[in-house]
Amino acid sequence: MSADALVDRIRTALSGRDVREVSMFGGISFMVDGRLLVSSRRGGDLLVRIDPARREQLLALPGVSPAEMRTGRRMGDAWVVVAAEHLDGDHLGEWLALADG
Repeated sequence: MSADALVDRIRTALSGRDVREVSMFGGISFMVDGRLLVSSRRGGDLLVRIDPARREQLLALPGVSPAEMRTGRRMGDAWVVVAAEHLDGDHLGEWLALADG
């Protein structure tokens, strides 16, 4: 999935909410009720804000990796990246719900 397609799917999923789109992290980030939840990345990957207590559990899922700002520079325990090929069907909605949790 392309980054543009991902952005469109996120917009649809978050419609009706207090959403603000901001350019950051090399893509479009989505803030809901003033809180940054997710960001699209080049190639259609998704940067997701998570509960750091669930980090290891989530990193064990297919297509999930630690988030990096630049190669080798981690963003911290509250962020992971989900590969585009793992965002089909209901998976995107599940990640949005997790970020919003």
